[in-house]
Amino acid sequence: MRQIINISLPKSMADTLKQEVKEGGFASVSEFIRHVIRLYNTEKLAKELNRETELIKQGKIKLYELKSLDQLKKKPK
Repeated sequence: MRQIINISLPKSMADTLKQEVKEGGFASVSEFIRHVIRLYNTEKLAKELNRETELIKQGKIKLYELKSLDQLKKKPK
């Protein structure tokens, strides 16, 4: 289900937005905004992955190889 959200932008930002929609080949402003939010979420996930990778390298997080989901129920030794 879609939800409508209204935002208020300064004229210069609205003009930039409309130009990006036109130049980027987007069908609408909504499509462009969804694209931007997806990019934001991807970047956020990448940052989290990088933080977790660094913690693994520092030995602050241990990785366990699971051969079945039943192993999740058991405490690691």
